[in-house]
Amino acid sequence: MSSGIYPILRPLLFTLPPERAHALALSSLQFAHRLHLTGASLGDEGETVSLMGLRFPNRVGLAAGFDKNARHIDALGSLGFGFIEVGTVTPRAQAGQPLPRLFRLPGQRALINRMGFPNEGMDVVASRLAQRRYPGVLGINIGKNAATPLEQAVDDYVACYRMLAGYADYVAVNVSSPNTQGLRQLQQVDNLRPILSALVEERQQVATHTGRSVPLLAKVSPDLTEADLTAIAQLLIELQIDGVIATNTTLSRPANAGATAGESGGLSGAPLRKLARDAVATLRAVAGDRLAIIGVGGIASGDDAIDMLKAGADLVQIYSGLIYRGPGLIGELRRALRSR
Repeated sequence: MSSGIYPILRPLLFTLPPERAHALALSSLQFAHRLHLTGASLGDEGETVSLMGLRFPNRVGLAAGFDKNARHIDALGSLGFGFIEVGTVTPRAQAGQPLPRLFRLPGQRALINRMGFPNEGMDVVASRLAQRRYPGVLGINIGKNAATPLEQAVDDYVACYRMLAGYADYVAVNVSSPNTQGLRQLQQVDNLRPILSALVEERQQVATHTGRSVPLLAKVSPDLTEADLTAIAQLLIELQIDGVIATNTTLSRPANAGATAGESGGLSGAPLRKLARDAVATLRAVAGDRLAIIGVGGIASGDDAIDMLKAGADLVQIYSGLIYRGPGLIGELRRALRSR
């Protein structure tokens, strides 16, 4: 789906339930890609960034959740993303929360979701990743199954890493979604340490056999206190985790957002912008240059992306902004961030 046609199609898409519209948009993009109607350059020397031992063609990425099952990597990549993060992927397939579970707040340029990690499981996703042709950086976001007790969560994360790391340029550890019961408790340092320690050990074992060490990042909540973020950053540095993604969705709600704001779930989009930027600034102040930081939350213009880099992010990701602005946003962000 080209950037020029999206403003025409968006009103039609917004008459459909959000998940149906999302599926239609992706299938349309897939069709256009097969007809070679898409194919943006991923970047030139003025856009390239080296980070975590990886070469990013440009600083603009697609956040996890948009392509949960890695069905559309090549088509999405043809829109010009420098990196794409698929998932969240769990060891076993799961349906997620009951419908409806995705809601628009058009007046706020926001979304609320309580998806609950619906995905086809790591085996199916791995088979798709093996067919990827997209030449940009590919991240894989991993989580635990809803049915897995918190005290056994480490087993799910390690299983996913073991299955998927061979297909990934980096692996993101999702311990911050508000839509899997209890998951955010895993952000507490005492709970997060054993998970990340086990993943570091697994990474070393995989590297011994493959000769390639896959970077690890943790994805954190915007609802954490400054003290919590500080403690997490210190833990990541101690364990030699490569980076952090800030942030996931928020449980807070904007004022005067209407009845839809009463739906449970995590909010993304424009109202998240300040929370995410502040989290990035806190993490950078603690970490210095010892962590790569991906800033995500409320980025819907070139100025938003520049502000995120000024706060301390190395890269940015979009999700809700893509839904409201369409593929033209990607080029706008790339132009704004060129040579920064």
